[in-house]
Parts: sequence; structure tokens; C-alpha cells
Amino acid sequence: MISIVLVEPEIPENTGNISRTCACTGMPLYLVGKLGFEITQSRVKRAGLDYWDKLQIEHVHELSVLTDRFGEEKFFYFSSKAVRSYTDVEYPEDAFLVFGKETKGLPPELVAAHPDRALRIPMRPALRCLNLSNSVAVAAYEALRRFDFFGMK
Repeated sequence: MISIVLVEPEIPENTGNISRTCACTGMPLYLVGKLGFEITQSRVKRAGLDYWDKLQIEHVHELSVLTDRFGEEKFFYFSSKAVRSYTDVEYPEDAFLVFGKETKGLPPELVAAHPDRALRIPMRPALRCLNLSNSVAVAAYEALRRFDFFGMK
């Protein structure tokens, strides 16, 4: 199953919306590093509505915990600074889609270290980026589409 990874998310409503997307798609959600909120805050819970009990969620302190556990080659790094489009890649069934914090995205050195797995969502050049929860939804459903949505209806 495809998983979503958020590195140091800052805005509780975004993480709440992403958790709802993960619950609806069956995707595990991994939160990495320092969070800009407490996962128990009402704004996070409200955005996720009543989906929290249907969500597989784990908080780890460093991304390397996940890459060591699951294998670096399964991780795809989303950044407005990447060159390759998110539609031009063959995702493995157990891919991890990694997104950075709302204000800074992923660290540039992380994106630069993985040029073949650094991906962007196309947008007009004059604009900075999409909202994090929208970016996750766009990428998640494209990856799921490649596998006929794993039997979802």
C-alpha cells in the first residue's frame, strides 16, 4: 500500500485534511520530526472529522527511521523545486510519497540527493506552490490510479 509522509508539518488543519484523505484511501500516514501542533489539538481532530479511528498513523523523529525500515528506493520526494513531473514515474505498490513543511517544503539537499525520485506537480510559474493537503491529494490519487485504486470503489 502506498503511504504518505509529512516532514515537520506546521498547520494542524492541513494535517487533519491529509489524515482524512489517508483514512479514505487506506494509506498509512507518517509524521516526521517536530510538529507545529499537538496531534490531539481540536483543529487537527476537527479537520479529520470522525476518521481518526480509521487511520494508521505513526510519528517518528527522523526520516531515516522510515528509509532504513522500508528501503530508500521506495521514497519519492515532492517539491516545487524538482524538475521531474509526478506523472512521469513508475511508483512501486509500496511507495512512500514524502512532503515537506508548509513554509519551506523539503530541505533542498534532500531533493538534490534524489533527482530521479524528486517530483513536482506542474503549476503556473508565477505562483509558489499548492496547499499541502491539496498536493497530497493530487499525488496520492495519481499513485493509486496506477494500481486501479487497489479495489476501492
